[in-house]
Amino acid sequence: MNIVAQTLNGWTRKVPAWPLYILALIPPALLFYQGVTGSLGIDPVKKMEHQIGLYGLQVLIATMCVTPLRRFTGINLIKYRRALGLITFFYISCHLAVWLFLDVQIWSQIWADIVKRPYITIGMGAFLLMIPLAVTSNNRSVRKLRKTWGKLHMLAYPAVLLGGVHFILLRKGIQLEPLIYLILIVGLLVLRVPPLAQRRAARA
Repeated sequence: MNIVAQTLNGWTRKVPAWPLYILALIPPALLFYQGVTGSLGIDPVKKMEHQIGLYGLQVLIATMCVTPLRRFTGINLIKYRRALGLITFFYISCHLAVWLFLDVQIWSQIWADIVKRPYITIGMGAFLLMIPLAVTSNNRSVRKLRKTWGKLHMLAYPAVLLGGVHFILLRKGIQLEPLIYLILIVGLLVLRVPPLAQRRAARA
């Protein structure tokens, strides 16, 4: 382990995870304030909806980085992974709430949009995959589910992939920013595939 990793790991042992929950409240609160004060342009609801969804995708990607970061650099941020996962769910829930209550508003249209618009269908699928992850992100569930808990939380992989596809389809055309996000997501998922030698040893 290099000196940078040792130093950072020393700091993380002293810094608890709970301040992340407080810090996570700032971005949506700021967006709401900007929307109320007219600082988000001509369509503040859409701006708020898209930005808070992007925050959720960014935090989910950060969550996916924790294991590869430890594996390749020795920097251990595992103690923050649960908080990052719950913050992701909070942001995506806010994203969904803005779409439901401020954007669509017409409840009869919601199901039609989910069925007819692929980007909404995929986004809703990603959200549904995250629900069991959020519900079981506690010590009691870890103890009760045991080995099943780890398998259940592999739902994060298709969830983040669907999130990346949702972002691309939302932009209606191939644009650089969502494409970069999707490439990063695919790269992180590839890093989680065990090396060939390791798979052979496991089978043996």
